[in-house]
Amino acid sequence: MLVRADDAKDWFYKGEGAANIVLGYCGSSLFLVGKVLRIQKVAKGGSPSPNGCLVLSDHERLMWKDIGELAESTSKDVAATAFIDHVMRNLLDSKHIDAGILVHVSKEFLEAVEGNIKSQRPPWRIDASKIDVLCESAFLISDHSIIIGTPKHDFCIAVEIKPKCGFLPSSEYIAEKNAVKRHVTRFKMHQFLKLHQGEISQISGYDPLDLFSGLKDRIHLAITALFASPQNNFRIFLNGCLIFGGLGGSMDNTDVRSHKSGEAIADLISACGLQLGSFLELVAEAIFGSGILDRLLATQQLDVLDIEGAIHVYYNIISRPCAVCKNSSDAELLHQYSSLHSLSLDDSLKIVREYLIAATAKDCSLMISFSRTADGRNASDCNSVALKSLNQSYNYKAYFIDLDLKPLEKMAYYYKLDQKIVNFYKMNDKTEGKPSISGSGGPPGEALDASS
Repeated sequence: MLVRADDAKDWFYKGEGAANIVLGYCGSSLFLVGKVLRIQKVAKGGSPSPNGCLVLSDHERLMWKDIGELAESTSKDVAATAFIDHVMRNLLDSKHIDAGILVHVSKEFLEAVEGNIKSQRPPWRIDASKIDVLCESAFLISDHSIIIGTPKHDFCIAVEIKPKCGFLPSSEYIAEKNAVKRHVTRFKMHQFLKLHQGEISQISGYDPLDLFSGLKDRIHLAITALFASPQNNFRIFLNGCLIFGGLGGSMDNTDVRSHKSGEAIADLISACGLQLGSFLELVAEAIFGSGILDRLLATQQLDVLDIEGAIHVYYNIISRPCAVCKNSSDAELLHQYSSLHSLSLDDSLKIVREYLIAATAKDCSLMISFSRTADGRNASDCNSVALKSLNQSYNYKAYFIDLDLKPLEKMAYYYKLDQKIVNFYKMNDKTEGKPSISGSGGPPGEALDASS
């Protein structure tokens, strides 16, 4: 399948993340109805995709040598498909994974789309990146904000949740000065730094440990907190259209208390026969009843050593002197780290490979779409959840999205950011949980793009 310039009019802007733009379809092709197209971006001033060249580095190819399709990929999209198919699908259950298919896109199509959607993209996204018009392929996947087959007179309402890391690390390689990591979530600590840098207007009350607890009341508490301060972690769609939350990125700053359309959101949901509170309860019931987060948590926990341990193993792989050890004068810590530096190459590759898989699981999103059951019957390809307070059952589908492979070269960045987050939190948590924004955690507005 080749998507040409004439097709650009049938695609509209739906949202974007750090690496991709997502387009919705509004044309007449039965094959494309209910699909979205994910196209690659390139940083302003950055190099476009080198077509026909291996996209993984030599060290990455060594790490993924057991998956030939991934190791020998000649485009980012092929690598992404192979990673999802051969790695994430097995870990997260194939029924919750949609790897999509690759389609060919012409340069003229990408150029036309870029012009068509420019007015809809957030200005700061436009300043940072553009469509990679030299990329020859794109991902075509189902639109998980809708359920195909929902009657036109009825509704489909969906949520996108970015759960973040759902456990506290206990690695023996966490330095004693960073012991706070063992009892405060990464998400909470990162909130302090984001506030300082002007990315958010206030600290979120969301606690990932609640969402991953397996307890209905705590899951409901987490969903309510996400709605109160969605940032880039919570979005609501009605019949495929975004009605609440940002277009993709924390700088959208969509705190519900300052959200001008907050009441309108409640009205839209109420038009579907749901009060806002009932809808949030419905989301919590689906997460609790499905147990869908159990395998996500297990995948996140492949990060056994924490970045403070994994960073040493990373230097084993790239055969360079360890920058962390070089800057440490703690003899006891250096002795402890020496055991990591004595690991074999195969053991080192396994540890870092699992760390990067866990990083994907910590940064992915969960899409859950709902529609009312027709005449009390459940759709064959859907699960069902009952909302006892309304005596109503709903069909729902749940999928994990944004399961991209994390690059090996980001390991040093992950370590640097981790230390920055912890240090800033320790300095600013002295004011009874109300962080000062005058700390020295880094220059305001410094861009961060790592998993929280």
